[in-house]
Amino acid sequence: MFQSSKVHQAGRTLTTVMIKYDLVCRKDHRFEGWFASSSAYDDEAGKGRVTCPVCNSKKIAKAPMAPAVKGGDMPSPAEMRNALVKLRRHVESNAEHVGDRFADEARAIHHGDADDRPIYGEATAEDSKALKEEGIAVTPIPWIPLGDA
Repeated sequence: MFQSSKVHQAGRTLTTVMIKYDLVCRKDHRFEGWFASSSAYDDEAGKGRVTCPVCNSKKIAKAPMAPAVKGGDMPSPAEMRNALVKLRRHVESNAEHVGDRFADEARAIHHGDADDRPIYGEATAEDSKALKEEGIAVTPIPWIPLGDA
């Protein structure tokens, strides 16, 4: 896991990133350790400077842990909703709604039995899976209601 902190100094902001490791000693005591980098942990542990706070053991290892994935700024729920409304309006303006005939119409277009055109509609999970197995590209779209929700 990465932890970031901001320090304000002389009119500028400095960002410090620390790595948190879950550690375990030879007696299976578990604890956290914070380090400036992976190599800083290796260096400190190699010099015997990382010790168990319970039994003072210097035989320490990194415990298995789930990685933390740091992403960019996450959009707000309102921004996500606006993006999905924009997607819905684009689909409705540029494709033909075929309703629950979607699977049959997609097959007809794929086999050349209907005009090639963008379509949208409803399909069951089983129909979508069957279409994909037949080599027909389909993508589920999160369809949210328009207006206030």
